[in-house]
This record gives sequence, C-alpha cells and structure tokens, in this order.
Amino acid sequence: MGVQDSQQELDWLRELVYQRSKLVEISLTLNSTLEPDRLPQLIIKMATDLLHSEGASILLLDENTHDLYFAAATGGDPKELRTIPIPMEGSIAGTIYRKNEPMIINEVAKDPRHFSQVDAKTQLQTRSLIGVPMRIRNEVIGVLEALNKHGGEFTQDDTRTLEIIASTAAVAINNARLLKALKRAYEELGRLDRMKTDFIAIASHELRTPLGVILGYAALLQEEAGGESSEHAEAVLNQALRMRSLIEDMTNINTMKVGSKELDLQEQPLQKTVRAAQEEVSEMIQAKGQVLTSDLPPESLVANIDAPKVSMALINLLNNAMRFSPSKGGIKLTLEKHGSEGWLRVVDGGIGIPQDEVTKIFDQFYQVEDHMTRRHPGMGLGLSIVKAIAEAHEGRVWAESPGPDRGATFTIALPLS
Repeated sequence: MGVQDSQQELDWLRELVYQRSKLVEISLTLNSTLEPDRLPQLIIKMATDLLHSEGASILLLDENTHDLYFAAATGGDPKELRTIPIPMEGSIAGTIYRKNEPMIINEVAKDPRHFSQVDAKTQLQTRSLIGVPMRIRNEVIGVLEALNKHGGEFTQDDTRTLEIIASTAAVAINNARLLKALKRAYEELGRLDRMKTDFIAIASHELRTPLGVILGYAALLQEEAGGESSEHAEAVLNQALRMRSLIEDMTNINTMKVGSKELDLQEQPLQKTVRAAQEEVSEMIQAKGQVLTSDLPPESLVANIDAPKVSMALINLLNNAMRFSPSKGGIKLTLEKHGSEGWLRVVDGGIGIPQDEVTKIFDQFYQVEDHMTRRHPGMGLGLSIVKAIAEAHEGRVWAESPGPDRGATFTIALPLS
C-alpha cells in the first residue's frame, strides 16, 4: 500500500468519525427541540454541514391538497416558499415521496421535473440533488433534500447519511406536531370549561328571581290556606326549597376551582366554624326528624382558615349525611386533634358507600346511584366542593364506610397554626 493510499484511507476514516459524531449530535439536538417552527431550519443546516453541500430543503405533505410544500430551504423565506405547491406528479420531490425511495440526480438541469422557480426564490441554482423520504414507521411524511455537493458528486454513502438524518428528523417533527396538537386540545378544554362555568353562573343567577317569587307566594299560601290547599302549598314550597338547594350547588360550582390565593385566611378557633355550620343546618335536620349531635374538644384548636369556606365544606358534608340517612337517624359532628392537624368529622348511619366508590364520590358530578333510577336528589357537586376547599387550605378529605347500609364517616384534615 502506497503513501497516497494510506492518506486516502486516513482521510476516509476521519470523515467517517466526523459524520458519526455529527449524527449523534444531530439526534440529541433534534430530540431535545419541540418547536415545530424551529426544527426545519435546524435540520437543513445540519444536513448541509454533514453532506458538505451548498444547501438543503425539507418538503412536507399538505394534509388538505396532498401536494408537498417547502417547510424550509437554504436561503429562502419559509412564508414565500410555503406558497409554492410541489405536485406529486411531475416533480423530483413528488417522485421520491410516491416511490418511497431515495434519488440522486447529479445533472438537475437535464431533468424536466425540477422546479426552477424555487431556485429563483432561494437564489441558489440547483446543479445536483440528493433526496430521501422522511418516514414515521411505514408512513412517509415528507422529503429531505441536499443540493450541490462541494468538490464532487453525491454518492450512496451520502444517501445512507441523509437517510439517518431524515429518520431522526421525521421523529422530531412528529413529536413536535403531537405536542402542538396536545396544547391545542388543552386550550380547547380550557375554553369549554370556561363556557360551562359561565353558563352555570348565568343560569343560576337568572333562576333566583322567579324562584324567590315562587317561594314567597308558596309560604304565604301555606300560612293563609287550610286543609287540602295547605297541603298543596306545602308540596310547592318543599319542591321550591329543593330547587333552591340545586341552585346553590350551581352557584358554588366555582368554589371547586378555589385556590389558596382566593382564600381570606385568618387565625381562629375551629370550634367557632363548627358551631356556625351546625346552626346553619340544624333546622333542616330537625324537620326531617333526624338528630344532630356534636363533640368538640375543650381546648381551642386554632387554624389559619377562610371560615366561611370551611363552614361551607362542613355544611355540604352535613347536607350529604342528612340526604342519605333515614328519618329519625343520627348524625354526629366532631372535632379532634391529630398531631399537627385538626380533624373535622361527620358520621352518619345512612346507606353507606360501596368500597369501589369511596374515592370516586369526590369527583365532580359523580353519583353513586344511576341517574335514571336514583332515589336521592342532588347534582353531585357538594363533595367536590368539600375537596376543593380542603386542598386549598393545604388539607385533605376522605371517606370511610364499612359497606352498604352501615353508614359513612367523612373527615376533613386541616393544618393547625
């Protein structure tokens, strides 16, 4: 082997090492970049450097027209190039895409499929070209091309190198597209959630006025009427009260999104909040013939809380216990100290909770009973509100039940001061 042969082999090995190191660099760079607009420019720069060419371009499939379009090209404005459709039939890129095969054309001027108007836009005269399909698994999503190799013609080694770049680039582009689609989906979900919240707020507000009139007249009729008329008036009043409860649930739906920033926190005894909630529901519990008892510790348990919201959470638990407990049943409200927390508990002897439903009942609008056959009214918002309030106070809530018809215990744990 002569000196010249040894030098050629050494140059070849150096080039091979350079290419392999650049391919690793390309893979790392492309897989860490998830910006769809930036990726094509990165890819063509890397392809240009690695193949020692004057330029490169990426053509992707237009989902609407099924033509190809330039996502990026050396020396060209992507917005201008985007307006040039490259047809599948009669174009070099279209042929590569359709046949799903690489192509090398070292005399582009003699090929009628070449689009000369692209050269005008990029101010780069194409003399030679190499192109490979960009694939995601078995699907071709575009074409990667390199133009005008410095100091010679494109070879099969260049084809293999460009195919590796194209494979990595296709994965990176697909990942960026998926991320973009995911962001759009989240934005759409957020928009729909805002629409739902606004609708509920408007509907609950508009229902209050006519319901107030119904309640007023029903109460008046019940007082003035006698006999059967009084019973009818009482039925109207009871149903109107039930509707008011549903409207309150609708009004409180925004409370499920409460965060710590929206709380009006003050240090105060939890006993005071427990008594306020007890007084709020005592008349309704007595009207059902149920018995509410409480057990509060003698020492003051002070917590940094938004008292009205914690009271609302307790009232929702008590209403829940009242709804699912039998007439003349017992409900117990307790407060006790557990380490650095205060535990507020509501215990009932009602219908209980199946074990596979214990965690689901805190989901928004969740109902244990089927909505077509259920016996207990409600929208399934009360426990969701309790959970939101507890978590906004950096606390938690959970339910326990021995099983169906054996009652349930709900606990709100709040950090003490």
